[in-house]
Amino acid sequence: MHPKALLDACAELVKLTLKFDHPADAVVSRYFRDHRALGPRERATLAETVYAVLRRKLLFDHLAPSGSGPKERRLAILGFHGPRDFLKSALTEQERQWLDQCDGIDPRDLLERHRHNLPEWLVQPLKEQLGDEFWALVASLDQPAPLDLRVNTLNDKRDEVRRELELAGVVARPTPYSPWCLRVEGKPAINKLDAFARGAVEVQDEGSQLLALLLDAKRGEMVVDFCAGAGGKTLAIGASMRNTGRLYAFDTSAHRLDALKPRLARSKLSNVHPAAIAHERDERIKRLAGKIDRVIVDAPCSGLGTLRRNPDLKWRQSPQAVEEMTAKQAAILQSAARLVKPGGRLVYATCSVLPQENEAIAQAFGAAHPEFRPESVGELLAQLKVQDAAALCRGGEGGQQYLRLWPHRHGTDGFFAAAWTRS
Repeated sequence: MHPKALLDACAELVKLTLKFDHPADAVVSRYFRDHRALGPRERATLAETVYAVLRRKLLFDHLAPSGSGPKERRLAILGFHGPRDFLKSALTEQERQWLDQCDGIDPRDLLERHRHNLPEWLVQPLKEQLGDEFWALVASLDQPAPLDLRVNTLNDKRDEVRRELELAGVVARPTPYSPWCLRVEGKPAINKLDAFARGAVEVQDEGSQLLALLLDAKRGEMVVDFCAGAGGKTLAIGASMRNTGRLYAFDTSAHRLDALKPRLARSKLSNVHPAAIAHERDERIKRLAGKIDRVIVDAPCSGLGTLRRNPDLKWRQSPQAVEEMTAKQAAILQSAARLVKPGGRLVYATCSVLPQENEAIAQAFGAAHPEFRPESVGELLAQLKVQDAAALCRGGEGGQQYLRLWPHRHGTDGFFAAAWTRS
């Protein structure tokens, strides 16, 4: 595609994305469906340009007024993903001079908000938790997330799959924590590989894999994934159960569960039973009360632990939305807990980095339910032979220890998990 045409397309997609009517990945996917003639390189440029604008929106909003032309074009120029000489061939002389001036700015001369590119309401809770590490987190959020794969250990071994990928020209290495994970270099078309087609691998962040590992579901047990979504953790749990027992995948969205069906078919699992429920107090839930060995609640949340993948979330979320979310999280955890039988395990998790969605929910639940004994997540993961398990966790009240993953520390998305055993 000619440089000018590609830049025009980037500007068009930036404009559509910044309406914030829909998640950025959905807007980008829709654009690609409507423009099927775009090749892989053009698609990569378009997507990465949009995500660069979303990641550095405050900085680019600050720089854009000094340029010329429509604002979305100026933003697309600042965030353009590709060689500078290619970009400059699409610019006017005035635009080239402006871009050189922007490129020459020393980041140390910028205001703090133009360096961290986060909404102010999010900055303080992150600084309170991280202190001097705040800027390390900022640097990590400015980079795309790596591509992690979970090896389906029901039928395959990690090292054998790694060698198979290598023969297909895909470089992948074991990650430090999950025994099922391979981290891939670059962004190859995984869905075109035989290992993907036959269900040997699924795309899943290493942190998400650790949540499934923490549940530690055993052969022959009754297990519930209470907020299954598209089923990433469901499939990991089903494989860890060695395709035995009964694993319910509940979700209030039948649409999300539909996305599980092709993945389930590839996985060769027959112990998974997806079921759409009306709400957390659905009759199906009542019938299973006190009968389930293990329950995981990966609750709906702000998603602010996934900003490397979904940078638009920091602009689409708000303190009010988070407050509404915490009420829903508490209600879902309360209902899910009823399923757990004596001696059973309950895991509450989010992909948020906010304490009010994490520790506050866990502490309130523990205070209201003394029949649930808090567990040390670090000890549980150490028993599962997770390397440096203690470094993945932080202490809580009453001896409870939580999983607390951060992009800059652990190379995963930001995840939280708490665990209890019902007495």
